[in-house]
This record gives sequence, C-alpha cells and structure tokens, in this order.
Amino acid sequence: MEAVLTRDEAVARPERAVPRKIEARVNSITSLAEDVNAFEFVRADGSALPAFTAGSHIDVHLPGGTIRQYSLCNPATERHHYVVAVLRDTAGRGGSVAMHDMLRAGQTVTISVPRNHFGLSADAARHVFIAGGIGITPIMAMIHDVQRRGEAFHLFYCARAPQRTAFLDVLQPLIDAGDVSMHFDGGDPCNRLDLARTLAQYAPGTHLYYCGPSGLMDAIETASAHWPEGTRHCERFSAAGAPAHTAEDRADQRPDTPFEVELRRSRQTFTVQPGESIADVLRGHGVDVDMSCCEGYCGTCMTRYLEGEPLHRDTVLDADDREEFVMICCARSKSPTLVLDI
Repeated sequence: MEAVLTRDEAVARPERAVPRKIEARVNSITSLAEDVNAFEFVRADGSALPAFTAGSHIDVHLPGGTIRQYSLCNPATERHHYVVAVLRDTAGRGGSVAMHDMLRAGQTVTISVPRNHFGLSADAARHVFIAGGIGITPIMAMIHDVQRRGEAFHLFYCARAPQRTAFLDVLQPLIDAGDVSMHFDGGDPCNRLDLARTLAQYAPGTHLYYCGPSGLMDAIETASAHWPEGTRHCERFSAAGAPAHTAEDRADQRPDTPFEVELRRSRQTFTVQPGESIADVLRGHGVDVDMSCCEGYCGTCMTRYLEGEPLHRDTVLDADDREEFVMICCARSKSPTLVLDI
C-alpha cells in the first residue's frame, strides 16, 4: 500500500528522528493477486535491518527521483527483510506503476528506516480491523502481532473479487476460524459491508483500525463517530478528505504572510512568501530535501526545528512531536523566523 498517514489519536508515535536512508536490494518480486505484487527488500550489505513495529511504512526512492511510501506487511519480528505489497494503479501518482514496471529482482534501491504513525494500541482488549483492497497491507503485520500476543481481533476485509484480493491464501485459516470476514462487492455498492451496522455498538476496550480508499475511509469515520476518543486509528491513501490533525489547525485559518526560515547548520536564511512552501524555497536555493506527497501526510519531509513557532498543517504529527518536528512541505510560521536543524 502506498501509505498516506493520518490518525484519530493513534497511540504509536512517529520515530523521533528524521528518516535515515538504507541501501537495499530488491531480493524478490512475487505476485499476490491481480495487479498486486509483493516486493522484498534486504540490506545491500547483507546485515540486519532496523527493527520496526506493526503499522510501519518505509520510503522507497524510485528511479527518476520519485519517493513513495509503502506499508510493511511482514511480521515485525523479522529483521532480515522488509516486504511491501503494491497495487499497480494507473490512475495514481505514478509510484505504483514505477514499482511494477521499473523494479527488478537484484536491483539496488534506497529506502528509509521504517517509521510508524499507525501503530497498535497497547491498551486495547480487542482489535477490530477494516481493510479495503490494498489497505490490507499494514494490517497483515498487525494481525501477526495480535496473534503472537494472544489478543482478540476480527478483520473485515473488503475487496472487489477474490482474484484481486491479496493474502487471501494466508488468511484462509483465519477465515475458517471466524476471525476474518470477507466482503466481495463485485463493484456493486449494494453488496458492500454494512458499516453502520458493523460499527453501531462500541464494546469497552475495543480499538478500531482502518485503511483503504478514501470513500471507504470517510464512510468508516462517519459510522464510528460515536466511538470514544482515542479508539480509532487510520492510515489513508491520500490527503483528500483527511481532517486537520488538531483543533488548533482547524481554528487557525490566518492568511499566509511572509516569514524567514533560518538553516542553523548551514547558516543560510531565506524568505518564504505566501503561496510558497518551505521545502519549495529550500529546493529553489539548492538545498537538498526529500519530499513526496507535498500535502503533509507522508512524513518524508519531517524536519527538526530549533526556534520559532510553526503553523502546522500536516495530518501526521501529534502534539508531542509538534514540539520538535515540522513538515516543511505544508507548514508555515506564526513567528517572524523559524529555525530549522539543517
């Protein structure tokens, strides 16, 4: 899944560091379903990869300079490889097509250290998962974790048809055991999962995790609006429809004004005008910064700031992280100067 990150009071916090890069090798590419491939990455030097938690994603630096985020679907206990599942989407932004058409086994690519904005709650007595299509990817790692810990769960998996359903063979024992419910709609809205009925009753101690296309995500948010604060966690494919992450974002609709951005380590200062992003200005002056979504949902451009008061407009960082980090693709500054650790 190409990860797009937001959450309703998700418990797991992002890794508190700017993403580091890893030289990796594409060890294998495997077909999981129609137009869905699994890509296995190993470290190019053969050493163990950094540990990760279920729900994490990585950046993949594709040929031509494109950066995309994909959720890890393999068990978080594994250190020898990272595995992502990618749907080839010709209507997308081009990342999934490049993954399918340009990557080959044996090829060396750059990836990032995993980071997690979609983690499992440590307080949940029961977990309810809803996956739409390729949104199953991070939930596969989550299911492995809750099984390992002996915690109760149920997955509602929505897809178009069996041949387009990734991991169906792996999930079959759980389907037989009644822990997974499959919902194939055949493209007919009348056959879709009844979310209002499914989410009508909240059981104390239950946490909800959902991932999939924007229409499904919006419908789940509506159907679960009565669930207690902090019990819903999600990961989106795009910023469309994603709510501002905090009440402060929603309330602060001040007009954009110019401000200075100071780069402490390189001793440079630039002016960011209305309509410009910090990242655009830095790139325009030859400063190398990584970006992907340009809308504040992927976390690629997360940067530590040292002084100033940012105007955060992302859908990723929680209150604690906003005391230290800023997404330079979308944030501005309330103070005249914002000092970055660059």
